[in-house]
Amino acid sequence: MPPTLDDLITRRFQDVSISNDGISTSEFLEAAEGVVKLFDILESAAFYPVKSDMTTNIAKVKAKYDSDPKAYDTLQKIVLAEAGSKDRTATQGLLWLKRGLELTAMGLKRNLDNTEEELSVSFTEAYNNTLKQFHNFIVKKMFSVAMLACPDRKSFYLKVGGEKEDANLRLLEWVNALQDLLNQLNVFYAQGSYDKGL
Repeated sequence: MPPTLDDLITRRFQDVSISNDGISTSEFLEAAEGVVKLFDILESAAFYPVKSDMTTNIAKVKAKYDSDPKAYDTLQKIVLAEAGSKDRTATQGLLWLKRGLELTAMGLKRNLDNTEEELSVSFTEAYNNTLKQFHNFIVKKMFSVAMLACPDRKSFYLKVGGEKEDANLRLLEWVNALQDLLNQLNVFYAQGSYDKGL
């Protein structure tokens, strides 16, 4: 039997630590890599652009973290350290990673809530509410075409959760935990206007 998402992820979003200083950088990035693995097991060209973008942005944030793991142990510390500086590579990487994760969370949540809806519909609606506003005409068209290659609902859930009865519940818990973390990052970015000019 091929591996499911549970077999591949090393950290779930609900297991990411949050302190008074913010969200654990290393744990968040490890959990975000699970989303990339989700796209891998789907074996669909539809998600290649999002997967590629996420991988690049994880690497940007990880490079900053690796430069001083103690100083940058939370995502918020990374953004605060770059605020006002010319080089805001990690802040920009986190911003775009956050946006890609929002697409994923919203698409999966919508699909879990609408049990008759195909993934292509759920993710198109999620795209319209997340990334579309930041993309030019060409990228918007590419996304529309990519959705034609989206796996059907039944095969998606088989690949993600296998035959396990509680697979959808575990996926919903994972999505809800991701959304909670994204909500915290959204508030943080908005309060400090850290997305200005990026």
